[in-house]
Amino acid sequence: MTKVPTDRQGLVSRYAAAWTIRTGLIQAPRRRASLLTLSKKRGVAGPVAKDIFHVVMIKPTHYDADGYPIQWLKSVMPSNTLASINGLLLDCIDRQVLGPDVEFRTQTMDETNTRVRPDRIIRQIEADGGRAFIMLVGVQTNQFPRAVDLAQPFLKAGLPVGIGGFHVSGCKAMLKQQPPEIVEAIGMGISMYSGELEEGRFDEVLKDAWNGRLKPEYDYLNSLPSLEGQPIPMLDRDTVGRTSANYTSFDLGRGCPYQCSFCTIINVQGRKSRFRTPDDLEAIIRANLAQDVHKFFVTDDDLARNRNWEPLFDRLIKLRDDGMPVKLTIQVDMLCHKIPGFIEKACKAGVERVFMGLENINPDNLLAVGKRQNKITEYRAMMQEWRKYGASLAGGYIIGLPSDTHESVMRDIKIIQRELPIDLMEFAVLTPLPGSADHKKLVEDGVWMDPDPNKYDINQRVTHHAVMSDEEWDRTYLDAWSTYYTPEHIETIGRRSLGQKNKGINLNEVTEFYLMHKLEDVHPLEGGLMRRKYRRDRRPGFPLENPLLFYPRYWLQTVRNLTALGWGVWQANRLQKRIAEDPNRYAYTDLAVTPPEQDETDKLALFQETSGAEAALQREQVIVKAREKAIAVPRLT
Repeated sequence: MTKVPTDRQGLVSRYAAAWTIRTGLIQAPRRRASLLTLSKKRGVAGPVAKDIFHVVMIKPTHYDADGYPIQWLKSVMPSNTLASINGLLLDCIDRQVLGPDVEFRTQTMDETNTRVRPDRIIRQIEADGGRAFIMLVGVQTNQFPRAVDLAQPFLKAGLPVGIGGFHVSGCKAMLKQQPPEIVEAIGMGISMYSGELEEGRFDEVLKDAWNGRLKPEYDYLNSLPSLEGQPIPMLDRDTVGRTSANYTSFDLGRGCPYQCSFCTIINVQGRKSRFRTPDDLEAIIRANLAQDVHKFFVTDDDLARNRNWEPLFDRLIKLRDDGMPVKLTIQVDMLCHKIPGFIEKACKAGVERVFMGLENINPDNLLAVGKRQNKITEYRAMMQEWRKYGASLAGGYIIGLPSDTHESVMRDIKIIQRELPIDLMEFAVLTPLPGSADHKKLVEDGVWMDPDPNKYDINQRVTHHAVMSDEEWDRTYLDAWSTYYTPEHIETIGRRSLGQKNKGINLNEVTEFYLMHKLEDVHPLEGGLMRRKYRRDRRPGFPLENPLLFYPRYWLQTVRNLTALGWGVWQANRLQKRIAEDPNRYAYTDLAVTPPEQDETDKLALFQETSGAEAALQREQVIVKAREKAIAVPRLT
């Protein structure tokens, strides 16, 4: 098993050295190759020529409804898989896994913010000479068609290509037979990778690619690696700079013990949690701060489930006390406030935003999808605790759970607006993603699902609902966004934020978040600044558009959307200023920001109007009485 040093300075030094090597290779690979070749031909004393190995890592995007890759000048979300694989590659370079005579030349490309030109990459590889390996990493179901399309020019050029990510791993983990798109891709000569590549597994893959003997499939699902002391996720400053807020990402743990039927994590990363150490965390922070990156999205599905949360937070608090400006966005479950000291230390450690998988406020719906850990009786208490320490709150809400109707969803959204102090609400269509129990069941039952993987982006309906018609489900999803993000409620969010004297959230961000969905018809988390479209990058099967039609339409749409975005931001700034100048801003209060009361279950719509609320309250009362009884029974000594 490959481990990195456990001392903090050793970790930082090791990755700094590997980073220097990699940066040097990126800066002038063609010139270096020319000098080496020239000295070798002339017999002139100089550097010894090495064999060249090009490793190109691409995180693909997916296509929009018109067949164009969804791409931005600057994207919103960083790719943690790209960072993780790149970190593993840096470690392999440092350890010279292919021997001292092999020179690595690498590229990391996130297609959400970078145009991928296979023809140019191929020409560069041919000009420099050597061998190559093209890796399409972190490929989700909706990105799989684009990944295969990107792979084909490389295959025609005789370059080996591999695809890994949640689609390949999820299908391998849950299905008896692989879906047609994977079978077809393997038939083209593309290698498939399931599972994770730590603990030396990447060594095997690189050696096979170097030696020209890639296997059709690599299956590591049944042997999930430890994360302690493993190479850290890492992306260079240029790649990070292509995200709108200069965010990068890392994980501190993988795996989940829960059984949510719509989730793929439990079947791909396993139900046994695995964690990084505080030394690993410090190495990640220091390596990124060295290149002036200090904002991080922690991708753990639930950081509160990490049994080492306190030493991790303590290390971050120490780093911040030493003057390191660490800022974090994390994900937690709805019961994290039950852990003594968790929220207070999280905010001291630099947590500024918290994403919560609210999913629904109907207990019947939550039970139906196995989300038993969510208890509506705890929602308000948990949110108030985060606000107390200054974090802004983002909640995820799924449209299309078994009991949903248009009427019930609109009712629930208005309840959330009145009674829960959430700043950003992210709506998603319930999607049977490959790798989930939902998908497996539908496959086994022969239920219709859309055959195009490109549509599985949680922004489109891909199956039918038991209660709603297709048209009602589509309308409900669209209406959810416009119902929550009304001008009145956006002002309420602003007043709650400033009125609590905490860090809160800027209304610019709230407005931009909503307008991303309204103007660009994408989920805001796969959005960005200024949509980019290239006429020749259109999906195979769509006609190549006439340039006299394509470019005027593209620029007209771009100007229209940027104008609408600018107008929305200007209005948000005016509103933010008006709220900030209100002399009574700190006196603002409403039901959502009022601390929970003991008897509020008899008053709030959250408990009186939602489906299954009465039964949920009864279950909670039984649990409370059982605990009180257990405490009251004297123990024998």
